[in-house]
Amino acid sequence: MNVIPFFIGIVFIFLHLMANYLLPAERIKRLIWFSFSGGLAVSYVFVYLLPTLHQEQANIEEKYRALAMESEIYFVGLLGVVVFLGIQLIVRRKDVSHTSSFWVAVAFYTFYNALISFTVLSVDVVGVQALFYSIAIGLHIIAVAHDMYREFPNEYSKKGRYILAGGIVIGWIFALTVELNPLIKAIVFAFISGAMIFNVFKNELPNEKEIHYFTFTIGVFSYTVLTMSLKFFFEW
Repeated sequence: MNVIPFFIGIVFIFLHLMANYLLPAERIKRLIWFSFSGGLAVSYVFVYLLPTLHQEQANIEEKYRALAMESEIYFVGLLGVVVFLGIQLIVRRKDVSHTSSFWVAVAFYTFYNALISFTVLSVDVVGVQALFYSIAIGLHIIAVAHDMYREFPNEYSKKGRYILAGGIVIGWIFALTVELNPLIKAIVFAFISGAMIFNVFKNELPNEKEIHYFTFTIGVFSYTVLTMSLKFFFEW
């Protein structure tokens, strides 16, 4: 198996452990950083995730198409949005204790990280493609970590970041020991994609009062131009 995805996994673990130390301390600089990373994330959704979902739907094997309607993979992505929103609502319910909310969030995000790790290690990404793939996912991981830290600062620093990093390891081990058929892999990818799309637009973008629009557009167009150029020259 290609060693590059393993290196990416190590980077993801490091980001979970150190995310809050990597972000600028000043509020203005932090908002500029999130505007830029949010722009990259939006570009990643439209330039990579949605086309890949379309490809996964088109690649469903003939033996499964008797039950297909040309939209099943998208439905799984939609399910990812619904589940992610449901978890967010549970975590923020006023009648749920702070401790219970923390452990619900930790359990879900650990599972989420395990699926991300499994997906990365199950796909052979190499060279420059691996670099741009890891940048987009890495920034997403930092945003998730920051969101957890903002909701549960003490618990996340003491326990949560280690458990969430452990989710990366769980997905890593699963990818090494279990070989799923392409349809199941496509379903996992679609579910993660739906959850990721929701998180990008709901949590990673600063609101209209805080977003630094110029920096956001730089993030969108820089990642889009580079990714499209690499697709053209390297036929991703």
